[in-house]
Amino acid sequence: MENKKIAVEIYTEATPNPNTLKFITDKTLVEEGSIDFPSPSSAESCPLVLDLFRFNFVKRVFMAANFVTVTKSENIEWQEVSAMIKSVIKGYIEEGKPLFKEMPKSVSSTAPVEGEPEVITKIKVVLDEYIRPAVEQDGGAINFESFTDGVVKVQLQGSCSGCPSSTVTLKSGIENLLKRMVPEVTEVVAEGV
Repeated sequence: MENKKIAVEIYTEATPNPNTLKFITDKTLVEEGSIDFPSPSSAESCPLVLDLFRFNFVKRVFMAANFVTVTKSENIEWQEVSAMIKSVIKGYIEEGKPLFKEMPKSVSSTAPVEGEPEVITKIKVVLDEYIRPAVEQDGGAINFESFTDGVVKVQLQGSCSGCPSSTVTLKSGIENLLKRMVPEVTEVVAEGV
């Protein structure tokens, strides 16, 4: 019996990080949240990502909803390698190969938690409703880490990690919006930048 291939469309989209490219599919890859793979050892549960790391120029992989964001080394141009990456992703989806051996822990830590202080809930709502969609559109993710003495700590992933413009985005965009909408916030700092 012949396996029937699944028809899949994949297109690329530039991100603010010149070393990161977003590969968007017409299929759902991650049901909920997002998953960051900063190294091959973090990709043990995902054969697709392990295959992408076999390319020595792949430095980081991030998955969410219907896209895979790949960060490459600076010494190679996208036009030299994007078709190879697209081919690997497309092959996995078309052949119906499982993307995960087991689903890794998704990092959608902006969901309100029962009993947490109201200010933290407000911060998480602003992150989810106003900031997360824009960051995801650029091929990345933002996750709440902590709030102490007016300082919000967030984790930036995907294209945001190592992006030259992420510090500007963090201070002039995210910090200003949070300060305006949640007056208790005095500063926003990021991990993974």
